[in-house]
Amino acid sequence: MLDRLRTPFFFIFLVAFGLVVLIEVGATAVVPEGMAISYLALIDVIMLGTAALMGLSVLASKRLHARAQGIITLVGAIILILAAIVLLVLAIAQLILMVTLLLAVPFGTIAYLIIWGDFPRGDASVVLSLIMFLKVVGLACLVAAQQRFLQNKGLVAMAITSLLGNVVAVFLHGLVPGILVSITDDIAGIVFAIVAIVWAIILLIGSIPAIVRALQQTAQRT
Repeated sequence: MLDRLRTPFFFIFLVAFGLVVLIEVGATAVVPEGMAISYLALIDVIMLGTAALMGLSVLASKRLHARAQGIITLVGAIILILAAIVLLVLAIAQLILMVTLLLAVPFGTIAYLIIWGDFPRGDASVVLSLIMFLKVVGLACLVAAQQRFLQNKGLVAMAITSLLGNVVAVFLHGLVPGILVSITDDIAGIVFAIVAIVWAIILLIGSIPAIVRALQQTAQRT
């Protein structure tokens, strides 16, 4: 599939999506508050990791790649599921707290407004626009690197999910008045965590046959 991979374009894809994940992970600490942008990393790291493993077949022998892909996917999926579950629980807990305070008039509402009432929607919009730009550039370079990537339905579905994540975040940030954006931002984070868990489970299940085949081949040689 990747015999004629155009490595410069593939390298640009890796850099672009690597920057996407770094920006998402560091966005909360550097620019905007909230959860949506940082939780997007749960989805985008799946896209980055899957495409990177497919590109690994160019650098490694088919036998080594077959063994490594299954094991790396399994371990990565388990780690991602655990991390996403923890983050999901935190997001749900914060959402409950925010809604409870907002409805506890007057003192709870005042506390909510002090803590979460001023969401930096403009900063978040700038960061989301930059992330979307990098994603489009990265995905265009991925296709340019090897058009047959488009034949991988799972990879295409991941790319669509990644792009839709940005759209959902922008939509939820603009859906409500400014004082309520922290709530919709949290809801976006919950959605992203759930989507990441679903994708990780799919990858985990998909890695099992590859591991079984690798073990069978190893047993036949011994």
